[in-house]
Amino acid sequence: MKTPATQIHDAVKEHYGELAQSDQSCCPQQNLLYPVDILQELPDDIVGFSAGSGDPISPAALKPGETVLDLGSGAGLDCFLAARQVGESGRVIGVDMTPQMLARARSNAKQLNLPNVEFREGYLESLPVDSDSLDVVISNCVINLSPDKPQVFREIFRTLRPGGRISVSDIVTNHPLSAEKRKSDEDWCGCTSGALTAMEYTEELGRAGFVDIEVTPNLALVEKMIDSGQAQVRSSSGQPVNLTKEEMLEHVRNWEQREGNMFIPHMVSARKPGGHA
Repeated sequence: MKTPATQIHDAVKEHYGELAQSDQSCCPQQNLLYPVDILQELPDDIVGFSAGSGDPISPAALKPGETVLDLGSGAGLDCFLAARQVGESGRVIGVDMTPQMLARARSNAKQLNLPNVEFREGYLESLPVDSDSLDVVISNCVINLSPDKPQVFREIFRTLRPGGRISVSDIVTNHPLSAEKRKSDEDWCGCTSGALTAMEYTEELGRAGFVDIEVTPNLALVEKMIDSGQAQVRSSSGQPVNLTKEEMLEHVRNWEQREGNMFIPHMVSARKPGGHA
């Protein structure tokens, strides 16, 4: 069953469709996201194009032979990294709702000669994947874009085998967002209007049936971005605020106590009960 597209879906699809047809990543800090060694031997045009907020691959601890699903797979970088780790006996599926991203990902997979990777068109709220068929679900800064996250979590739970696990990088905010802030299509595309708090994220995963839930701020990545000059603090009106590196670090260290909304990349892990875990 195909989930009907909402206004938010349409805005996000248009934004990332345009990004797919450009040579620019929306996240210029991409090379900071992953350990250098796992990016080796990949072409620069694939490594340099990302819309992610972290590294969901390393903490996933993928094993040879596993079946992995990437939610919102974009141009395919995380799928290609996962394919290396699951090997020829494993399988990686990328799902994305944007035709232009799918075309770019399939072209990249052909370039890399990875027969164990495939890409499917679909929505996160209605995944084109069989129930109880996956060992691991990964995602990189995409779940926050969904207007119906509880349904996304139910779909992840449905598709995972008992004992299956998730490894997700996503944007999390320190305070619940107001209804007014959730109305901006532009901010949805910018990964802010759809952000949950850590508590909301944990509660929704729990309602879907997951256990061993951890939602952890990736402050080390933020500090690397600050050190490299690639991080920015904005005011509540969205305007850049000129701060020194030390002032920015102080903002990050106390981000949960700030009165306004701050948005920090987090790593999210959880497990579906059962299996041998």
